[in-house]
Amino acid sequence: MTGAPVLALRGVSKRFGAVQALTDVHLEVHAGEVVALVGDNGAGKSTLVKTIAGVHPIDEGVIEWEGKAVSINRPHDAQQLGVATVYQDLALCDNLDVVANLFLGRELLRGGTLDEVGMEKRAQELLDTLSIRIPSVRIPVAALSGGQRQVVAIARALVGDPKIVILDEPTAALGVEQTAQVLDLVERLRERGLGVILISHNMADVKAVADTVNVLRLGRNNGVFDVKTTSHEEIISAITGATENAVTRRQARIAEAQQ
Repeated sequence: MTGAPVLALRGVSKRFGAVQALTDVHLEVHAGEVVALVGDNGAGKSTLVKTIAGVHPIDEGVIEWEGKAVSINRPHDAQQLGVATVYQDLALCDNLDVVANLFLGRELLRGGTLDEVGMEKRAQELLDTLSIRIPSVRIPVAALSGGQRQVVAIARALVGDPKIVILDEPTAALGVEQTAQVLDLVERLRERGLGVILISHNMADVKAVADTVNVLRLGRNNGVFDVKTTSHEEIISAITGATENAVTRRQARIAEAQQ
């Protein structure tokens, strides 16, 4: 990607007591780019995302937003910059309809009362622009399928006009058709010029929509790969540490023997 990234992490580290969760991590996300963040359980993906979202302030390093260093110490700071996060649990209110969920905490007022007509109109326009198909914007979220609930959660993140959207395992526990619906939406976010950070364990999903893959291993960067030019096996090797264990250690032994 050319041009300055919207979001850049430079040498970010985070510890929890004696546990070093992240060590000198780098990450860049450009406008109109889908960056997949992959790694085994415990690799640091969730911690990294929560530092960007303002849940866990960083201990060391720099976070840059559009080329300028910024402080993200709480979720409000991230939202003010333009970071929207859709967590795995979605945090939707089942008893409320789609409109109420989209504008929860950001309700539109008119003359001191809720502007139900205005919110319904904006909700329908947003869903239409994203080609999201649901029976009605007034249907309770409890009546939607898993895939429909996921796209509603993503649509809610867009109400605040973010520049970066973080999706935490958006296709986990979804069927084939519902997964395709969510991946289509990820591509539409890219077409709208948004930067997307996609956390996923599903390499087929990653290869389908991501532009670059950032691998985390034991809280450190273990490779940045161009999806178009990198094989599935190379990415898996970086995730499992096979490249580190076999190739790099062998090279290290050879170098030592030559000294």
